[in-house]
Amino acid sequence: MPTTTKQDYYEVLGVPRKAPLKEIRQAYRRLARKYHPDLNPGDKSAEERFKQIQEAYDVLSDSKKRQMYDQFGFYSESGAPSSATEGVGDVHVDFGGFDFGGVGGAGTSFRDLFNQFFRGAGVAESAAQAQSGSDLEYHIEVSFAEAVRGTVKKISIARLDSCVECNGSGATGGAHQVCTACNGSGRAAQIAGKLRFNVTCTRCAGSGRLRTICRNCGGEGRVRRAETIDIRIPAGVQSGSRVRVPGRGNAGVMGGPPGDLYIVTKVQDHPFFHREGDDIHCTVPITVTEATLGAKIEVPTLDGRAQPIGRAPRGPKNG
Repeated sequence: MPTTTKQDYYEVLGVPRKAPLKEIRQAYRRLARKYHPDLNPGDKSAEERFKQIQEAYDVLSDSKKRQMYDQFGFYSESGAPSSATEGVGDVHVDFGGFDFGGVGGAGTSFRDLFNQFFRGAGVAESAAQAQSGSDLEYHIEVSFAEAVRGTVKKISIARLDSCVECNGSGATGGAHQVCTACNGSGRAAQIAGKLRFNVTCTRCAGSGRLRTICRNCGGEGRVRRAETIDIRIPAGVQSGSRVRVPGRGNAGVMGGPPGDLYIVTKVQDHPFFHREGDDIHCTVPITVTEATLGAKIEVPTLDGRAQPIGRAPRGPKNG
């Protein structure tokens, strides 16, 4: 998701900047369970916190997004900053005290050339590259019996799906034409006196191809869509179990593969049974007489009453 927020995603997830992907995922899952709106009904602060956690994970779990965030301090799907004086590792370059004597010629300053040169280095590399979609995580409740036997649940999710108008390309009008200004390279030469710079082509914005932006998705190639799907919950799940549904996460960018959907289960308590590992336990009250003399009793099970069980107590040994 594109954003220019200045919040520190590493602080949001509580991980160091050099944290591996595994640690980031663990932190996200822990915090998502804690602040999920379903577990904090009516708590606006928890809902806002959950959105921040989702946003931070979306960026830090993707290698390309994380690289841009680490370099510029924020992530934007439009590419690197458009000026050399903004957002480059918190280092600001100002040429106000320099006089280059109009080295760029009429209408072109050295500042403009410098900005175009460094802006192009990031935009040309990222233009029209396929990126994998991010994963989604949803929490659902299942009954004790459903957790034991397995079940199929219908859930409604909202995800970024590939735009049907442009087939996920972000552009309409069929095949894109090669940009005649840069011959498809995405870079154009610009001369300033005796200096020669390769800058981003202004006509195609570094993509090397001319295209008409899709109005349906705004050029992103993805649109938000709600859908209801069947989720098969396998037998034996516990609270906190994760069920993976491949390809049901957010769609990728520019034809990239979609992410996965993860279903986190919460098993409801049962009035009679409780689980310890793979065993099911049930406490059945008996009278003192039954305990002393022995008796046959009926015990409840998830499938109904079981056959009477029991045995006679051991009598005293004969002297």
